[in-house]
Amino acid sequence: MYQRVGAAAYKKDLTNTFKLCEALDNPQHKFKSVHIAGTNGKGSVSHMLASVFQQNGFKTGLYTSPHLVDFRERIRINGACVSEEIVIDFVTKISKALEDIKPSFFEITVAMALYYFAEQQVDIAVIETGLGGRLDSTNVVTPEVSIITNIGLDHTDMLGDTLPLIATEKAGIIKNDIPVVIGERHPETNNVFVDKANETNSVITFAEDMVKPNKIWQTDLLGYYQVQNVRTAMAGLVALNNIGWGLDIQKCRKGIRNVVKNTGIQGRWQIIQDTPKVICDTGHNTEGIEEIVMQLEQEDCDQLHIVFGQVQGKDTANVLQLLPQNAQYYFCKPNIVRGLDSTILAKSATDAGLTSDVFDSVMTAYTAALVAASPDDVIFVGGSTFVVADLLEGLKD
Repeated sequence: MYQRVGAAAYKKDLTNTFKLCEALDNPQHKFKSVHIAGTNGKGSVSHMLASVFQQNGFKTGLYTSPHLVDFRERIRINGACVSEEIVIDFVTKISKALEDIKPSFFEITVAMALYYFAEQQVDIAVIETGLGGRLDSTNVVTPEVSIITNIGLDHTDMLGDTLPLIATEKAGIIKNDIPVVIGERHPETNNVFVDKANETNSVITFAEDMVKPNKIWQTDLLGYYQVQNVRTAMAGLVALNNIGWGLDIQKCRKGIRNVVKNTGIQGRWQIIQDTPKVICDTGHNTEGIEEIVMQLEQEDCDQLHIVFGQVQGKDTANVLQLLPQNAQYYFCKPNIVRGLDSTILAKSATDAGLTSDVFDSVMTAYTAALVAASPDDVIFVGGSTFVVADLLEGLKD
């Protein structure tokens, strides 16, 4: 699995996905969809749109990745996870195809989601890309609208080491005659999207041009960075209504206000407890960490404690330079093969001027932070999706 072993598990080819879909009678053609890519925010925007569709009375599928605690989080209908029995039945059903095609974990999971949504006759499914866009396994759908949230330097070993190269990969989800919404403008990537939209005869909209700051709706997802995600989602809703979806504006507003309730999303500026205040967030690349640090600066506390871990292959040195100097750090290793050894992380942190303690797991680090914190302190847990996953799993247990 890519999540566990990294680039070695990434297949830059859609052949296996098409073969799996063919074996399943091409479920990707049996329901309508919205396809969402981007470096940051695509998970939040996916959940927002799913919540809106649910609020408007549509039977709504939602496919996202990775999961935090339970694999079944990846595949939902109206907020409910796919059942264990359906997962087992699906794998049994396609066991021969698995032997013949030898697909990756992600390819199997995408095929499972598409098959499940088709079998359950959803009205619409919101499909989030896993990595990139052009060659992502989800790129077998023909959506009503394509959405690209933003572009940042992440997964550069697979997508390219410049913003235009990464934008080109994300732009691969833009289809012929299908409208596309771009969440954020950037001088290095704007023309990539405009040129691709012209090539495919797609109406292109930049959310920043369509939705003014004073018109952005409220959401129950916390974190200032969600303002941009709401704007992107709103632009997507306008694009959908422009092609005849007839979504009710008041129900759309209510859907954006009730994303957590409707979809069960976790890990986005999620408050675990109030005294001391504990917050977790899955932001992990430089752009995501910048947003988190700006948000932490708004927290009124006596002392900030940061439980932090990363996976190998990330831009650790630059990320650490962004972190506040006045915090107490508890470095830890997420419990996956790709987890970055906490002693290596601590050494890099020393070079960045940060003082820390080192722990062999997220929960031991978190427990130490809880013991050290006073009621008026704030504890932040993050640095990686998998650090947050370990925290939520540990709290569940």
